[in-house]
Amino acid sequence: MLLHILRHAEAEALSPSGLDADRGLTEAGTKRMKAVARAIARMEPKLDAILVSPLLRARQTAEPVAAACRFKGELQVTESLLPGSDPLTLLEELEATRWESVLVVGHEPNLGRLFGRLVSGRSDVEVPMKKASFAVFEIDPHLGPDRAELKSYLPPRLLERL
Repeated sequence: MLLHILRHAEAEALSPSGLDADRGLTEAGTKRMKAVARAIARMEPKLDAILVSPLLRARQTAEPVAAACRFKGELQVTESLLPGSDPLTLLEELEATRWESVLVVGHEPNLGRLFGRLVSGRSDVEVPMKKASFAVFEIDPHLGPDRAELKSYLPPRLLERL
């Protein structure tokens, strides 16, 4: 399975409702995501699914990528991408599917712990991801669900230049 990981773009510090879950992308975050989405689409990922955290900023980050990649499915919300979730929960959720290529959009520190687990196989390693950064891992079922080969890591400034 190819696992594409995308951290949400810059979000507002406070939502109008005052709830963290309602924090949307800033104008700069929205602009950056349009450029990042175009770069991701140029890589021509053949996505079987796009999973997002229940928080607004994750959906707003995923939507331009789905549009740019001409993804025909629905965004699937999963609590396994919430900031405090255990990355193993997401990996187990993915292992139960037959997807060959999936994009997950979420938050720190969850994505940093996922990244760390995939490169090391350990739960105590964290590799923080910058906002709007993108990583691709190839999960080999022979290595187990929590080990993978890092194919690429692209920070947003590089993506914007592609």
